[in-house]
Amino acid sequence: MHQKITSALVYHRKFLLTSPRHFRAAVDHHTEEILDVLPPEWYRAGYARLFRLTQKLRNVELIDGRLMNTCDGSIITDDHIMTQMNAFNSLAKAFFRSPPSRHHSNKNGTACFQKPCKRDSVTINSLTKVCDLLNISAQQRSTVRVTLCPQVTQHHIWRGALEQVLKDLKYEMDSRNIKSPTFQMGAQIVSTCIQFFDGTNDVSASDSPLWMRPAPMKKVEKLQPSRKWEEVVEMFVDLSKCLAKEERLAYHVSKIEAMKEGLYQIKDILTEKGITYKEARRQDCLVQKKLSKSLGHSSKCLFTLLLYYLYGSVRDIEVEVCGPLRGGGDKFSMCVGKTLTCDDERIVLNGVRQLSRALGVLKFVWETARVNAALELHGHLWCLDARERTITYRGHVYNVHGLWL
Repeated sequence: MHQKITSALVYHRKFLLTSPRHFRAAVDHHTEEILDVLPPEWYRAGYARLFRLTQKLRNVELIDGRLMNTCDGSIITDDHIMTQMNAFNSLAKAFFRSPPSRHHSNKNGTACFQKPCKRDSVTINSLTKVCDLLNISAQQRSTVRVTLCPQVTQHHIWRGALEQVLKDLKYEMDSRNIKSPTFQMGAQIVSTCIQFFDGTNDVSASDSPLWMRPAPMKKVEKLQPSRKWEEVVEMFVDLSKCLAKEERLAYHVSKIEAMKEGLYQIKDILTEKGITYKEARRQDCLVQKKLSKSLGHSSKCLFTLLLYYLYGSVRDIEVEVCGPLRGGGDKFSMCVGKTLTCDDERIVLNGVRQLSRALGVLKFVWETARVNAALELHGHLWCLDARERTITYRGHVYNVHGLWL
């Protein structure tokens, strides 16, 4: 081990004297032991690099894996800026276990992120991932699924989540100026899917659904032909094929794939278009019953429905650092953290909202599992030259800290 650390130190000293662009590679590959013995000049050079990156990324924030411009709320698609943001996050996390941070760990929040700790970014995209973080037992996991499914598979939740997945994809596609034939075909399919859902809510000039309108005096208005969810399945399959090679849309394609799992289970069920109110309610119950029975604990489709049920959004939650579950008996605690590019109040609040979604899911699953213990959750945010303060948001406490040299 001593030889390994010595050779690593030689490497780090060499890269300090050559190019600061290799900081991220160094940070990504160092071990906890190497962090403990890195020389002071490593941290001084790293801090200088971190400062320069904050100046370049001052109006940029990373929200659940997506780069956003804080000035106008637009999506940033520049690969160079993404590389800079990744370098910034890697460097910032290296300072969590630096000697200066350990010295200030009681007041800057790094104490709950000391070893063992998930220092890589954690993407929360399934109930299994949440239960792993919370050390939920197999029996409790079964309780979570059985309790959760009837709530999140209600027809309006299912349909709303599907529409939101499509709208998020359309927004991303509209922000990218890509002219390839497959991309254009994909955009056309997305529009057709959205129109399909709009069509199931057709209203007359009186703004009343067909089944609520009184029958005409002289003739009965003919209902339109009924349609099945199988049509949506076919559109989602074609959409996946069109966008499969678009790496910049890989996340959204994965969401399409996730929702296909549920669509296959209900493909023979009628949508509410062109059927009576009574029949529509019966079909809605069939959707809920089939989805509840078929979606398993590890299903990303089920987790997407949970996100929509809780927050009205479908994007997976990403946290940059996640501390271990601590405690025992009747009281446990856990911390999640995020690095910020600046101390601007708007960026801080957006960071708090992002962590709030993560803590909300953890709390919801913990309570649904009926664990006979209290769970205390905290959020921490760091940036250079931050004004130390505490923010209370939706029942949780969030601490804003500075990064130390």
